[in-house]
Amino acid sequence: MSKTLPNSVTELTEQLRVAGYLSDRGLSTALHIALQLGRPLLLEGEVGVGKTELAKILAQLLDRRLIRLQCYEGIDTNQALYEWDYARQMLQIRALSEAKLTEDKTVKGLFSSEFLLERPLLEAVRAGDSCVLLIDEVDRADDEFEAFLLELLSDFQISIPEIGTIKAVTRPIVILTSNRTRELHDALKRRCLYHWIGYPSQERETEIVTSRLKNVSETIATKVVQAVNRLREMELAKPPGVAETIDWVESIRIIGANEFTASVAEDTLGAVLKDREDLELVRENITSLVNE
Repeated sequence: MSKTLPNSVTELTEQLRVAGYLSDRGLSTALHIALQLGRPLLLEGEVGVGKTELAKILAQLLDRRLIRLQCYEGIDTNQALYEWDYARQMLQIRALSEAKLTEDKTVKGLFSSEFLLERPLLEAVRAGDSCVLLIDEVDRADDEFEAFLLELLSDFQISIPEIGTIKAVTRPIVILTSNRTRELHDALKRRCLYHWIGYPSQERETEIVTSRLKNVSETIATKVVQAVNRLREMELAKPPGVAETIDWVESIRIIGANEFTASVAEDTLGAVLKDREDLELVRENITSLVNE
């Protein structure tokens, strides 16, 4: 059974902290209001700052199922809503043909719930408030799909011509994320509450790292966070997010390094940088990156 929603911003912040997510008051306030109003929450920000992670932690915190729709260029409603199980339908056609049933009965039987494959949005409509629906990287989808989401987020119902309208009895918690690869339409934003998640301060990022990785040196974590902040000031194609900071610190722990030196940083750069030109640029400045 799902747990009840936190009663205050302070309670929500503390519960998130216990679950392993350090939220500032602005984010906790936006999330608390969205939960109390039953409105979708749109989170925008740089890659790797914890947008997707918040939805995962929230589902865990409230003991609800996480249903994730990963958006991408070219995604359409069939992939997001439902599809018919054509393989099973063909087998059914053969069975009915052998039984010599009428064509009307054959067609009617083929387009029933038995042969319906749920995709994330239909699954969430049926699950209602027993789930958290994560619509991840909605900015990667095209305008047509974004327009489709407007109706869903307003009414939380889906029309299936062969079956009828399926409406959510209770609304799921909905989190949308965007990395701002393109600007979302105002109509979508109006249906959501909004919060921008920026890079945390160095002190907060160090706290995040040490809370996630219990057996790491705080000294190394602090130095790595300082180096990551220097990387973000450079002209990189893909600046590292908090997730990469955590990966970098954990990589240093795995190789058994007791200090954060230039050689250690260079050996483990693949944990924090994911672009060839970025790697080459940083390697040329590796000493200053670590020792500044």
